[in-house]
Parts: sequence; structure tokens; C-alpha cells
Amino acid sequence: MSRTCELTAKAVQTGNNVSHANNKTKRRFLPNLVNVTLISEVLNQNVRLRISANALRSVEHRGGLDAFLAKADAKELSQRARLLKKQIAKKLAEQPAA
Repeated sequence: MSRTCELTAKAVQTGNNVSHANNKTKRRFLPNLVNVTLISEVLNQNVRLRISANALRSVEHRGGLDAFLAKADAKELSQRARLLKKQIAKKLAEQPAA
């Protein structure tokens, strides 16, 4: 399992630790990933994802997982999230016709 957010593609970054003597050593900046279960109202199912805390705030701000995925760029999403986005779009397209 890679250290990448499934919704925002936020991943590990690299940089330097800089000491008082200005010595530089390599370090890694890890994203704050959390395992969460989000509810899709359109699909009526729970979805387990590993996302960053920042992405969780964005999902809540946009009004839930369905609204977030509808607005998100497919290039940034993980394979599972892309599949969810397609399923949600398909379900929404079927609803007005019925």
C-alpha cells in the first residue's frame, strides 16, 4: 500500500533537514493518511478509503463523497475512486429517466 491519498493524490515529498550549522540531510514529508469509511448516498453503500486528513475536510466541505467525486478530476483519483465516480455518474444518469 503506497503512501498516497486515494482522492487527492497527495503523496510523500522529499526535502532536507537543515541544522543550525546549515548541514543538510535528506528527509521525507509523509502525508497525514487516515482510513475512513465514507457513505455514498447515490449508491447506498459504505466505501472504505485511505485518504489524507485534508481530503476528508474537502469531502465534508463539498457536501459528501458523491459531490466530491463528481467535481474531482479523474487524473488525480485512484483506480478505486475512478470506478466509484463512474458508478455514481451512471446511477445519477439513470435516476431522472425512471
